[in-house]
Amino acid sequence: MLYAAQNGVLPFINGMREAIPDLLSVTDNNGRGIFCHAILNRRRGVFRLLYFLNGMEKEMFRYHTDSFGNNLLHMAALFVPSSNHDHLWGPAIQVQRELQWFKAVEDIVHPMCRDAKNGDGKRPSDVFNESHEELVKAGEKWTKDTASTYIAVDSLVLTIMFAAAFAIPGGNNEQTILLNENIFNMFLIADVVSIFASASSVLVFVRILTSRYSAIHFFNRVPLLLVLGLMLLLLSVCSMMVAFYAALNMILKESHTHSRGVVLGPILSFGSVPVIILLISQIRFIYIVLLFTMKNPISSFKKG
Repeated sequence: MLYAAQNGVLPFINGMREAIPDLLSVTDNNGRGIFCHAILNRRRGVFRLLYFLNGMEKEMFRYHTDSFGNNLLHMAALFVPSSNHDHLWGPAIQVQRELQWFKAVEDIVHPMCRDAKNGDGKRPSDVFNESHEELVKAGEKWTKDTASTYIAVDSLVLTIMFAAAFAIPGGNNEQTILLNENIFNMFLIADVVSIFASASSVLVFVRILTSRYSAIHFFNRVPLLLVLGLMLLLLSVCSMMVAFYAALNMILKESHTHSRGVVLGPILSFGSVPVIILLISQIRFIYIVLLFTMKNPISSFKKG
């Protein structure tokens, strides 16, 4: 049962639980049961069984401590690198996921366990801060490095679109002859949107760069700031492509319709490739961050 809990083999645990209910109470030599091992190894499926227990059985696990005086919240406060599967999203997302585990376990243990001290005289919050110190530093560095990269892209877009605003196609007398053209209005709106979106994105990333963070900031604040800045950046890039399309149309205005399409088609097709690649590479990140920020994936498994 303990090995199954460590590896998240839920069907085996459910089968054994139905056959011999008392097996849920089995512990190892350190007094750690299946829920201790499930939390230590971040096994959501096994942990969710706690929500389905009733009466005294559930209360027993809410109060449970091991031989070292650690309760379930102390287990959630420990960082075990080998049990973490979110490293592909970066250290900042790892810290967020660790905080979500801590909050989920905090909601289920008895209130007196939240400030209870273990054999070393440490509360769960003390253990969390101590064991995640290096991860939080790595998360802060990763966040600021990412913000710096995005600022470079934002600055490039801002420079291009600001220059384009003062190079509006027009007549020989330097007065625009396209004020009543829909395509000109499209260019103007796209240019303004791109400028304001990229400028706003820069401000968001500057805020990230100039802030200092503790672990709790990675629960909501840092992920949401990253997503906000990235969404504004994507909006500015997409608006830039719309403005580019409109500008080409105005330049080729005097061409025949057929020849204009022949020229615009390949240019827009090739020009859209980097934008599409950027969108594909970042949309999933935005989706994952928003999904896990708006709804804790650990505690969302509650019964009912």
